[in-house]
Amino acid sequence: MNIVFVNTLEKEAGGNRVISAQVSIGEEQGIWSVLWSEPDQGGRLQQDQWYQGMSWDEMLSAFRNGLREKVRVGFRPLVSTDLESSQTLSGKARMTQMLTYYCEENPSEEVYEELRAWRREQASREGKAPYILATNRVLRMISVFLPQSKEELQQIPGFGEQKTTMYAADVLRFTAEYTRASGFPLDWVAKNVDTAKFESWLLAQKEQKLRMELDREVSKRKLLEIVAGGGSLADLQAVLTLPRRELLLWVEELDREGYDMDPLVEAELTSVPEEEHIKAWSAFESEGDRYLKPVLQRIMGTEELKGKELDRAYEWLRLLRLRFRREKENLASQAAS
Repeated sequence: MNIVFVNTLEKEAGGNRVISAQVSIGEEQGIWSVLWSEPDQGGRLQQDQWYQGMSWDEMLSAFRNGLREKVRVGFRPLVSTDLESSQTLSGKARMTQMLTYYCEENPSEEVYEELRAWRREQASREGKAPYILATNRVLRMISVFLPQSKEELQQIPGFGEQKTTMYAADVLRFTAEYTRASGFPLDWVAKNVDTAKFESWLLAQKEQKLRMELDREVSKRKLLEIVAGGGSLADLQAVLTLPRRELLLWVEELDREGYDMDPLVEAELTSVPEEEHIKAWSAFESEGDRYLKPVLQRIMGTEELKGKELDRAYEWLRLLRLRFRREKENLASQAAS
């Protein structure tokens, strides 16, 4: 079984003694399990199974109910699971969530779509990913609250002084065309939100986040198993149903974390001629390994490649870069010693 979540809880037992227990969530071939491990009076570890089955909702309900009962009898988690209530949120963080909730309940689609179109064009001009300019959440808030000045724009969480300086003129051009019902500051939002519905929405957000984390952990283990078995990117894509670009980003992330990606690198580079390996390695040494475009231009020129051929070239260069960086690290380590 793959353990995808574990937390330790402690309970004072008197006489400076502490009982330590663990709750865990595991997955094996689509079957979820929730386990509680606690020592008996003799110190022998006893394990209770709170749930086993394929239903995510039932698993999560068993986890929450079991944990609530253990907290009731005195156990306290060493790390908050952030599932039982929204009390862990306070102040600015809670207000930001409340603004997000209000905007979801009261969307302004026309303004939002105009802002998205602007962001897409501006990001293209700057050669950046759109979310770097502003996230969807930020654009939602701007579209709903319609700031009319730089000072008001800076009160939108996530749109600080630097972004206001860079983009205020463009953004305010859109918002100035619409009439708003309420102004700034945004304290009035708290009075217009149904608290019970907001708390329910918060819990749903947290549960969704946990599910994404658990799903990612399951996918990560599958990815590592396939890589260890000499699988290719095509094998990963068939099992994980993710775009190849996203898989490569994940592979690079796992490589930085210290996981062995060499089998995948080897599997993908076997189809690339040795001559191109040598040219690319030389280009990494002369151009550096931060950007791939100069390297590709050195070895063949991007104008010679189109579509899938260009994508494939970038793929194997990214994988070769992993090997190049590791070689650099090894040489630096040897020199230091």
